[in-house]
Amino acid sequence: MPSNLDQTQVDALIHGDYGTPFQILGKHPHTDTDHEVLIRAMQPRYAKLTVITDQGQRVELERIRVEGLFEGVIAGQLDTLRYHFEGVTHEGEISIFHDPYAFRESIFSEIDWYLLREGRHLSLYDKLGAHPRELDGVRGVNFAVWAPNARAVSVIGDFNRWDERIHAMNRHGDTGVWELFIPEVQPGAIYRYDIRSYFNNYRVKKSDPYGFYGERRPNNASIVADLSQYSWEDSHWLAEHQEQASLDQPMSIYEVHLGSWMRKSANEWLTYRDLAHELVNYVKKMGYTHIELMPITEHPLDASWGYQVTGFFAVTSRYGTPQDFMYFVDQCHQNGIGVILDWVPAHFPRDAHGLAYFDGTHLYEHADPRQGAHPDWGTYIFNYGRNEVRSFLLSNALFWLKVYHIDGLRVDAVSSMLYLDFSRRAGEWIPNKYGGNENLEAIQFLKDFNTIVHSECPQAFTIAEESTAWAMVSRPTYIGGLGFTYKWNMGWMHDTLKYIQTDPLYRRYNHNLITFSLFYAFSENFTLSLSHDEVVHGKGALINKAAGDWWQKFATMRLLFGFQYTHPGKKLNFMGQEIGQWQEWSETRSLDWHLLDHEPHQRLQRWVRDLNHLYKSEPALYEHDFDPRGFRWIEANDADQSIFSYLRFADDPQNFLVILCNFTPIPRHHYRIGVPELTTYDELLNSDSQIYGGSNLGNKGSIQADPTPWHHWLQSLSLTIPPLSILILKPNRVRS
Repeated sequence: MPSNLDQTQVDALIHGDYGTPFQILGKHPHTDTDHEVLIRAMQPRYAKLTVITDQGQRVELERIRVEGLFEGVIAGQLDTLRYHFEGVTHEGEISIFHDPYAFRESIFSEIDWYLLREGRHLSLYDKLGAHPRELDGVRGVNFAVWAPNARAVSVIGDFNRWDERIHAMNRHGDTGVWELFIPEVQPGAIYRYDIRSYFNNYRVKKSDPYGFYGERRPNNASIVADLSQYSWEDSHWLAEHQEQASLDQPMSIYEVHLGSWMRKSANEWLTYRDLAHELVNYVKKMGYTHIELMPITEHPLDASWGYQVTGFFAVTSRYGTPQDFMYFVDQCHQNGIGVILDWVPAHFPRDAHGLAYFDGTHLYEHADPRQGAHPDWGTYIFNYGRNEVRSFLLSNALFWLKVYHIDGLRVDAVSSMLYLDFSRRAGEWIPNKYGGNENLEAIQFLKDFNTIVHSECPQAFTIAEESTAWAMVSRPTYIGGLGFTYKWNMGWMHDTLKYIQTDPLYRRYNHNLITFSLFYAFSENFTLSLSHDEVVHGKGALINKAAGDWWQKFATMRLLFGFQYTHPGKKLNFMGQEIGQWQEWSETRSLDWHLLDHEPHQRLQRWVRDLNHLYKSEPALYEHDFDPRGFRWIEANDADQSIFSYLRFADDPQNFLVILCNFTPIPRHHYRIGVPELTTYDELLNSDSQIYGGSNLGNKGSIQADPTPWHHWLQSLSLTIPPLSILILKPNRVRS
């Protein structure tokens, strides 16, 4: 062995257990002269290894360790010498390749280290992970991973036969970041990180936390992906939506699980590109403004629906490649449809290839299970107080908004983040420094997340799934709120579903279930959600929640959707509800599209379609969703007849709608309500129309007000209100 090499270091290197390989491998000054360069390489596969310079000089290296460590001296200047290898295997196969240890230029700068430590690196996805790159005219991939408690990290993959000795990564001091540029590796290469910890000789092979793509389950290695190789064609959409997300615009969301919306004949998934046409065309036809995707980040188990994420930066390979998903988003935008992603920063699974116990320590999660383990889901909880973890999550949010042109993020399980005692009994949680149950670090993270998203991507919006009475979830952080744009109205959902499950005979005793939501409707920017959560885990399909016989169930569904669309707040409905799906939803099969062979299901679908199109065309239904100027009761207290009547106002108070809901299967004739104007009122929609499957009872399309004082006004309407129906009327001053 050469005298300037430490035997212990060499032993560690040849066994893939050395953390600073650049000290040994690559090119080094020769001790005898400035005109010669010492070159070392660890290449166990080759029996012979020859250095070839760019000038054509050839020097065969000496194999100084049987395990595959080569060394030799070649003429040239250290700074200017450019070379590559010719290797001959024991079987006689010849390969030409570059030395990764000849490339020392890092992708990181000092500002990167500073921002990472501060928890404010908002584009960390541009640095960590696997990035195609060119150095000194040589194409390859730059690999980087954060593993501060590792003593050695190697890149292993199909390009080195999964041999951890060949591509040992170099540690950047106390940053905890490991990096290596590997020449000739191309997009599509499969890889992992082989990590050896300082603690308990722990060793594990991990997928890339910042990987952009991964193998299809059950395999789970990362795949190198070049996200720059897609030409977007949604510039018109982006130009129209470059300003801050507006609260006074229509938002009707179709929530979708991509793997079960529709399937091919052999029960195979549609691809992202299939969905870019099939799903997008359907959503456009149905009149929805947005598609909300249940998590499409990489996850190992289909039954988790994507909520147990192992690849936070990777679109799931179940349905195609990153470029395929970009095409899907692009097609949505070109067809005037926004895209919302379910984002899951609340927890992550324990799978060995994921974030859990990443470098032999609880790196991303809390070590104490009273803080770091979720008792319901069997998952780990992020350590929001660790700055590098905050950088991971904040940059991940911006990644989807900036790189994939996503319009909004629906944040899952916010309640579980806010409370230290969420789903825990006494003694199973640790109070905060003030003795309370608020998770101060998570609260600050959510505030930072919303502030940064709205600053970096002013056109984007955020939605909180939050089911408690936490105040000001959708209020700005500068007045003490969490900063979300919208919050799911779980109270409205629970009360309304409980009401329609009640036998109509007894609804008079539960009248407040409908009226109560208006007491708090303007305390937050609410989204009225009838989501997947209501049709799983034995809860049954939405249509089966409605009391009554077959006819009453369909009528109640039309009434439910009509009430939702005329109630203040944005709208969300889960796929399949619009066709009256009878089966509880399952991720293992397609929706029951065959139901559309039957008229009742066709007509319910038509009702939802017409309701969506009317909603978008009537500013009174969306311009003042979040302040009392947009709503006024006509009669809120007719409990005996279970009828509710109210007005919705546009920004122009002369532009208003009259809405009546009859929650009993009894038609009401000569039902009188006061109205603001003595004019003709047209029936814009009547859910009892025959075209929607109703009994065709109503007011023959329009009705004239008469000068009979009623309620708060000097004029009124005497109406026929069909059974289990909603009427939406609008003044027609021209016809009066």
